[in-house]
Amino acid sequence: MTPPLYDVPGPRAKRRNVLYTLVFLVVLAALAWWVYRSLDEKNQLEWAKWRPFFTDAGAWTTYILPGLRNTVIAASLSMVLALPLGALLGISRLSDHRWIRVTAGTVVEFFRAIPVLILMLFANSAFSEFTDVSPDTRPLYAVVTGLVLYNASVLAEVVRAGILSLPRGQTDAAKAIGMRKGQMMLHVLLPQSVTAMLPALVSQLVVIVKDTALGGAMLGFSELLASVRPMSANYGANTIASFTVVAVIFVLINFALTTFASRLEGMLRRGKKSTGAVVGAEAVEELATPGEHMAPRGKGGAGGAGRTGGGSGDGPA
Repeated sequence: MTPPLYDVPGPRAKRRNVLYTLVFLVVLAALAWWVYRSLDEKNQLEWAKWRPFFTDAGAWTTYILPGLRNTVIAASLSMVLALPLGALLGISRLSDHRWIRVTAGTVVEFFRAIPVLILMLFANSAFSEFTDVSPDTRPLYAVVTGLVLYNASVLAEVVRAGILSLPRGQTDAAKAIGMRKGQMMLHVLLPQSVTAMLPALVSQLVVIVKDTALGGAMLGFSELLASVRPMSANYGANTIASFTVVAVIFVLINFALTTFASRLEGMLRRGKKSTGAVVGAEAVEELATPGEHMAPRGKGGAGGAGRTGGGSGDGPA
């Protein structure tokens, strides 16, 4: 059966698709060959330039691992601070109080519009002028501050969009059983919106990891990418090899983040599947008016609720 939104290609379309595929593969092979010849002509593929990463532990203990540690520290601190701050700003933008909503919106739009590198430079200058932070740790503080301010603003929009994407019935149902705004947000809306927000959250966490390299380029922060220059100078101008190893490490870190997020998202989706249980009228009354479900009931509404819960013998206990 032909899918309604897809036309099965005919013979001419199939031949054309095969031709396009062959042309693309030829161009890709030619590009790969050009890159290989260019590197080979500049002696960047010699084993002597790649050997330190396989035979010399000093290349890792002196350059790569210290830079990786600083990258992980800066990214972890930024994530830990940006996530709750972004959630707070996102929820504040949905507040019923205008002054809270406008204030949070102004903060989010302001810091989201400024490039993260400028925020890092401003933070570095501010720490230098108004604090006693040591020059050795000042780049770390500046990088974390810039990443937190920018990414918290972006995450605020992610949280707000995730909450607004939920069906209106979730809010109405929470109000129907007497939940206050805070209870509704904490127990109903946020837990359900996490699954929808997770892909965007992980994408922003990957951005945080990569943006730590800006601190190495502009502030002298000794992160992973900044280790390329001294490493290349020490091992005979093996710049291409050093950049390749660092790029592979970044890919592995970000791949680990996305894999963990995918598994977590799957667990959350499986956990939200219905168990088939039905909430009876008495349980709803108990949630709406705690303490009153023990009071004597007349034959009116209480009798109907009792028949709903146990009249047939297979309703909820």
